[in-house]
Amino acid sequence: MVKLRCERDVLVEALATAGRAVAGRGGALPVLSGVRLEVTGDRLHVAGSDLDLTIQVEVQVAGGADGVCVIPARLAADIVRAMDPGAVTIEAGEDEVRIASGRSHFAVRMLPAAEFPRLPAATAEAGVTLEAGELAEALRQVVRAASGDDARPILTGVLMTAEESSLRLVATDSYRLAVRDLPGNTVLREGQKVLVPSKALAELQRLLSSAEQVTLHLGEHDAGFEVGNVRLTTRLIEGEFPNYRQLIPSTHPNRLIVGKEALLDAVRRVKLLVRDATTPVRIALRPDGIELTVVTQEVGQATEDVDAKYEGGEITVAFNPAYLIDGVEAINGDEILLETIDALRPAVIRPTEGSEYLYLLMPVRVS
Repeated sequence: MVKLRCERDVLVEALATAGRAVAGRGGALPVLSGVRLEVTGDRLHVAGSDLDLTIQVEVQVAGGADGVCVIPARLAADIVRAMDPGAVTIEAGEDEVRIASGRSHFAVRMLPAAEFPRLPAATAEAGVTLEAGELAEALRQVVRAASGDDARPILTGVLMTAEESSLRLVATDSYRLAVRDLPGNTVLREGQKVLVPSKALAELQRLLSSAEQVTLHLGEHDAGFEVGNVRLTTRLIEGEFPNYRQLIPSTHPNRLIVGKEALLDAVRRVKLLVRDATTPVRIALRPDGIELTVVTQEVGQATEDVDAKYEGGEITVAFNPAYLIDGVEAINGDEILLETIDALRPAVIRPTEGSEYLYLLMPVRVS
């Protein structure tokens, strides 16, 4: 038996937040397509999980009867969202849950609560508290470089590692690499490193947007992040992350400084002719600026000149335009620094000031 009354907007937020961890169709376990509701006194605990990622939310409600039930995640969120503003009541019976507000009444079949996986317990140890805005910005810059291909699970993670008095975040999909340092954050012991799924960190990034602080708990096999009334827990990825340091060139003979927005606008315009992921944007580097070119056999050609400051030999490098845009967008500031060796070795994009972030990009070989 579960009975509660709660303001619609509070309930929508809780269901939507926990629902983001829910498995698409439940996979092998249909119960994973649901969210678990537990009422204890005047507290409602909402949890969603896909076994690897669990999001738990706790909110204040008017409790009527303590108990646990599991309801279809997406359907429940859609029903409550569609209600008129005001109080919503949820009452679970033997095999269905009734959701009502005003003149609207829904009866929805429940999922077996006994089959819902055991939730990660809150750790008794004190965690490490980080400034939410700083971590959110670091995740924005790094998570984009992680792979989305589950065939190589190691590359779908973000490496968190202890550097000299700082926390370093690293991600790569083998075509690009992002590295961001958070100075003054000694979250990990010296030499300690963990590999956190990028999917979980993308959800954490969303949670951090309206928070001031986040508390991190690291276990042997999982990591937990507490943000306000939300706790996100994810399994760590096991395995050895690639030796990324050997990819970063120590010197670059060619240095380009160009306006961030001017470059982004130009790449987006010439990219209009790109028809598949194999079509690169060519960048001719010259003392007086750069020329961008995209050539698509069946469609045509686009070129655009951009003012820039360049030191080095005249060369032409080619990049995947989407990856290039990702790297430039990640930079803070009005200008970016693009450092190259030649047309075949990795280029590095970084801000013109500060050394806390770099984005390494493999060029595309063109004839």
